[in-house]
Amino acid sequence: MTAISISDKALRRIHEIRRSEGAHEQSALRIGVVGGGCSGLSYKLDFDPKGVTADKNDQEFEVNGLKVIIDMRSFLYLAGTQLDYSDGLDGKGFHFNNPNASRTCSCGESFSV
Repeated sequence: MTAISISDKALRRIHEIRRSEGAHEQSALRIGVVGGGCSGLSYKLDFDPKGVTADKNDQEFEVNGLKVIIDMRSFLYLAGTQLDYSDGLDGKGFHFNNPNASRTCSCGESFSV
């Protein structure tokens, strides 16, 4: 079971960003949940500086050919989530469609459960 799915549009944008930042092509995408934001919890995306190495408590998946690493605490919040990307007039950026979120802020960057 994977915790998340990633839309094709988000996947293309992730690869573009990885190239523009000079990250290694095999770098894993680390997705996390941190405290903060107007709803209490915020999403965090980054390329794992260790490349493809996960810590012993991390969950590691391959989603559409992209290695994804999620720490165990974040994994509990992200199960069933879809990561999407929009470049339209209604807001540009990554969007998390999280079925576990009971409330989200208007910017879509924070949530509560």
